[in-house]
Amino acid sequence: MRKSVAAFGLMAAIAMVSPAKADKLDDIIASGTLRCAVVLDFPPMGARDANNNPIGFDVDYCNDLAKALGVKAEIVETPFPERIPALMSGRVDVGVASTSDTLERAKTVGMTIPYFAFEMAVTANEKSGVKSFDDMKGKVVGATAGTYEAIALEKQVKAWGSGEFRPYQTQADVFLALSQGQLDATVSTSTVAQANVKTGKFAGIAVVGKAPFDIDYVSLFTNREEYGLINYLNLFINQQVRTGRYAELYKKWVDENVPNLTVNGSYR
Repeated sequence: MRKSVAAFGLMAAIAMVSPAKADKLDDIIASGTLRCAVVLDFPPMGARDANNNPIGFDVDYCNDLAKALGVKAEIVETPFPERIPALMSGRVDVGVASTSDTLERAKTVGMTIPYFAFEMAVTANEKSGVKSFDDMKGKVVGATAGTYEAIALEKQVKAWGSGEFRPYQTQADVFLALSQGQLDATVSTSTVAQANVKTGKFAGIAVVGKAPFDIDYVSLFTNREEYGLINYLNLFINQQVRTGRYAELYKKWVDENVPNLTVNGSYR
C-alpha cells in the first residue's frame, strides 16, 4: 500500500513539473495565422478574380474558420496532387481543398466529417458524339490526377476494356484538353462542370448528363494525431450548418439547391 501511495505521489510530482505539450490548435492560435491549402483552379470552390485575389466557397470557408479561431487566414494555393504533401511538409495547417474522405487518405491524414457534397457530371467535347456516361466507353477520357472522379473513371475504363484514361495535373488542364479535342469527355463534380462551361473560356464543350458514381463527400484535413484540432474542425463544420452559414455560402457560390451533408442509414 505504501509503495502504491509513494508511486502515485511521484507521478503527481512529475505531472506538476512537466510542461503541458501544446497541440496544433494552440500553435495556430498563438501564431495568429491559419494556413489553408486551397485549390484555386476549381471554381466555384476556389479560383482567382480579375485582380488575382483568391475567391470561392473554400476560400470563404477558410476565412470563416480563421475568424472563429480569432486569427488571420492565409490562403496557400495548392494543386490537387499536392494537397497531402503540403500538409505533411508543414506548409499548411489545414486542407480546405474539396478532398474526398477516403479510407486510404485517412491512413495518412486526419479527416473531419463532410463539409461539402458533390454530384458527378459528364462534360464532353461537342464533336465527340458523347451524349451520356455510357457513350464514354471506348473514348479518350481524363480527369485531375488523385481526385475521387479520376480514380473512379480510370477504374471504369479498365472495366470497359476499351478506351483510354489520361490524368492531368489541374482541373484547368482537363477542360482545356477537352476544349481542344485532346479528350472526348471527362467526369467532374457537377458544380465545377457548370462553372467551367459558364466561364466561356472553354469553347465547344457541354455538360451532357450525370455520372453514376457515388456522391463525393469531402472533408477538411489536418495531421491525423492532432485530435484537439480535428475535434474543433468537426464542431466548426457542425456550427456552419446549424447557423445557416453553409447554406448561405452554397447559395452564393453554387445555387439554391443546398445538398444534405448526411449519409442515409449511416449518420446524421
